[in-house]
Amino acid sequence: MEHILDDRERFYSHVVQRLILERDARILIVGGCKFDRDIFYAAGFTNVTITGLDLGAKPEDIFPYKWQRENATALSFNDGSFEYVVAHACIHHASKPHQMLLEMYRVASKGLLAFESRDSVLMRVLAYFNLTQTYEHAAVYFNDSKSGGVDNTEIPNFVFRWTEREVQKTIQSYNPSYEHRYVYSYGSSAPCTPDLESNASFKKLIIFFLKPFYNFFVLIFKKQQNLFSFFVGKPDNYDDPFPWLTFNELQDKLVFNKDWGRQKYGKETEL
Repeated sequence: MEHILDDRERFYSHVVQRLILERDARILIVGGCKFDRDIFYAAGFTNVTITGLDLGAKPEDIFPYKWQRENATALSFNDGSFEYVVAHACIHHASKPHQMLLEMYRVASKGLLAFESRDSVLMRVLAYFNLTQTYEHAAVYFNDSKSGGVDNTEIPNFVFRWTEREVQKTIQSYNPSYEHRYVYSYGSSAPCTPDLESNASFKKLIIFFLKPFYNFFVLIFKKQQNLFSFFVGKPDNYDDPFPWLTFNELQDKLVFNKDWGRQKYGKETEL
């Protein structure tokens, strides 16, 4: 029987195919598994390397793609080794989520794409009423209580949720010389945590009755949906930094543009 994509899979597949147009692009997937392989293979991507910390991962499950064990907070690849770097629902498992995002940025030559939960008001309400997890103990329990937590250990990870502003602050702090392209996508999927719990009938009933109100609510407030992705496009032209910078050919690096400073501030003075 043909596999029918659920809401999360559809969102993942749709965003990937919309933002990564070159099917032969060099792609690195961090924190990946067979799930990622199936999404990219079905979409026709041909040059994919999937990495992760799973000791039980089998290369044959990733075929025809390459499998490599990597810690995404300290990748072994050189700068710009891949055109795109992708992470699906795994940055929140890292003990250093910002560092993982910056490693993805470093290794990508064109851009990075990440799928994570958004730190919205609605998600905070759901967490407050225990309708979604703040610490991901379910992932550990269903991995034989040995992995699936922070840095793939048996310790349940705190679910780090992002905002658009947090993404931009992280990237622009790391590379303040250029403007970047940011693309955000939003989608919806029913909370899956209650389905994993025993004695969760009341929670399931609440979710069932709240669903029509939720659907109406997110039509007006799109960013409150529980599926969130962000794409960071690196500069297309490295000859075009911010105007307060200029390239010094003798030093072979960007330096502060004194002419711009003079126009902005006038005579130089000591601070």
